[in-house]
Amino acid sequence: MISALKDFLEIPYVRLEEMNLKAKARGEAASPQVLEREYTAWLKKEKRVKAVTLCFSDIEGRLHMLDYDKKFLLDSLSNLTFDGSSIRGFTPQHESDLRLDVDWSSIRWMPSDIFGPGKVIFFASVLNRDRTPYGNDFRGRLKHLTIDLKKKEGLTAYAAPEIEGFIVDGENAEQNYDAKTGFKLVSTGGYFHSLPMDKLRIFIDRSAEAQRAMGFKNEKDHPEVAPSQFEMNFSYAEVVRTADNIQLYKLVCRQVARTMGLTATFLPKPFVGINGSGMHTNFSLAKNNKNIFYDPKGEEGLSKIAWDVILRLLNHAPEICLIFSSSVNSYRRLDPHFEAPNQIKVSPIDRGSMIRIPVGNERTARIELRSVAPDTNPYLLLYTMLRTGLEGTKLQKDESKRGRLRYLPGNINDALSLFKASKFVEKILDEDSKSKFVQYKQAAADRSPKDLGARIKNSEVIYHHEITNQFLWNNF
Repeated sequence: MISALKDFLEIPYVRLEEMNLKAKARGEAASPQVLEREYTAWLKKEKRVKAVTLCFSDIEGRLHMLDYDKKFLLDSLSNLTFDGSSIRGFTPQHESDLRLDVDWSSIRWMPSDIFGPGKVIFFASVLNRDRTPYGNDFRGRLKHLTIDLKKKEGLTAYAAPEIEGFIVDGENAEQNYDAKTGFKLVSTGGYFHSLPMDKLRIFIDRSAEAQRAMGFKNEKDHPEVAPSQFEMNFSYAEVVRTADNIQLYKLVCRQVARTMGLTATFLPKPFVGINGSGMHTNFSLAKNNKNIFYDPKGEEGLSKIAWDVILRLLNHAPEICLIFSSSVNSYRRLDPHFEAPNQIKVSPIDRGSMIRIPVGNERTARIELRSVAPDTNPYLLLYTMLRTGLEGTKLQKDESKRGRLRYLPGNINDALSLFKASKFVEKILDEDSKSKFVQYKQAAADRSPKDLGARIKNSEVIYHHEITNQFLWNNF
């Protein structure tokens, strides 16, 4: 009787996938003004939508969601405000009001068995009171950067991540972490021999089904090398869409795990002694729908443009490492005993290199940045890759092939020192964003011992930026 009273929108998975892929194509073809007219008209007409969820991310990469009553949203589109002082890394208390501007091209219809019925989701840009772009909203900055690159140089940036994570026993396992007992694995199966219906496989199946329905265009879903570890690969996409997918990927995994009484964690190294989790980021540039990283006569099949991007990333690697590996725990992953990508070099085969060149052709030629942790801010990551790859100073090619091998910082304190001293970082991020990022990363570093040691400490888990809440931080 109760369910009959609540006639909210619920869409089968097959239909969801069709709708979301169609919306993606429409978002790429139509102007923002046309999309706004179409989707506001749809919202007015569709009586079974009870709320519209708007998403944005803070400077550290935490995803925030606000549910707006549909009628209120439609009546208040020009004045959607929220309290920025409640978001870590956003405005101070005395100037707290910020605005949200809906990105109509980002619409997703969500699986109702995971997110509840009657909801539709959009991403939003954060604006100042005067409606200018807010500087610490790196989704907005990435979007503006891609629009400028397309308009001025005809370039489109594409990316596809390989996001690894673990599922561990119990709900809220991160918030309740105890260094004496650690996390509890739920599966001992590995890469090729996890049983079909164990908890890990059920979790992967449910998460991948939801991601396909949301238009991710999954390519393969599988357990990873370590026990209880997973990876679900989805299709290459324009960089803003890719970053949105990363945020939704982690949200879906956490939600599915929770329904199973488990926790999906994207800590880069939740266990000592087994492989950690990375987010290898495949990246390329296109012009006039042509992959300009490809050159069949170039070294390793890459063009001069691709090599210029590589050499700029290698040159600036130490100072931008804090963006790629932005937590205390992420530096445990850069351990050479576990295929750690901590060497500042490029290679087609050596998986210890921070950049790898996968085998490719005119469609798939790309570079793979392997030193990225899954807890990075994806918008800040891709913004930094673009700005560095196009504007940085190139490492001389012969320098990358001879001389003393360089390594990425081995802990967050060394990474912070290099980041703070960098004029290049200040140039691409601006002084305010750089100082705020430093402030929050320094606070996390100060809550953990400088030496990582052999045991994962309580502090590097419960004060992690993706895990903590105000209550936990105030208990420090």
